[in-house]
Amino acid sequence: MLERLISEAPRFFNYYNTVFLLQAMGNTLLMTVIGCGVGFILGFIIVYLRRSEGLAWLPVRMVLIAYVETFRRIPFLVILFIVLFGVQGIGIQVSLFGVAMISIAIIATAFISEIIRAGFDSIHQTQWDTASAMNFNRLQTLWYVVLPQSWKVILPPAFAFMVMFIKDTALASQLGVVELTFAGKILANRGISAILVYGTILALYFALSYPLTRLGAWMEKRFASPGNH
Repeated sequence: MLERLISEAPRFFNYYNTVFLLQAMGNTLLMTVIGCGVGFILGFIIVYLRRSEGLAWLPVRMVLIAYVETFRRIPFLVILFIVLFGVQGIGIQVSLFGVAMISIAIIATAFISEIIRAGFDSIHQTQWDTASAMNFNRLQTLWYVVLPQSWKVILPPAFAFMVMFIKDTALASQLGVVELTFAGKILANRGISAILVYGTILALYFALSYPLTRLGAWMEKRFASPGNH
């Protein structure tokens, strides 16, 4: 087996295959970063609206809670097909790559909003009340009081979710999206050793995931309050 791997390595790691793998790697990273980035922004909006008080906001809060609870319980592969057939049903032309990013954003919004909500809830109510007594509005309270203290709670699970989704993008290959797993299938079908192909795919997934893990750890320390160092 080792002799076969050595003999096939030059044919596998040629210029065209290397470029193909790097492009697939870029697609995997792009889907994750854009999808989770949009999910992060929308997650903040959802949490902000869910904390709105008064009966007038009750329907909005109920809809947002239903959204979060629903999409946290639907498998990502099912969401992929729902989005695919949904955009086709209403006649919108969206690429398969776009379908994957929309699907990631939908599920990331649901999960990350709960991470952000937990971060906000970790701040004691007295700090919210103190900010209110100082005539801070809700947005100022979040920006100047709550966020600086809640980052240390939000960032670790948020980055863990993003790293997890780098692996879950492999499900997008079921739609034909050219990401790492799909690239591995194509190269393995050309008769190259599956061990060589998927061993390389494994290494590329690690190369994507590990720097994000280290970035998350650095940002956690960077945004943590001085008393936590």
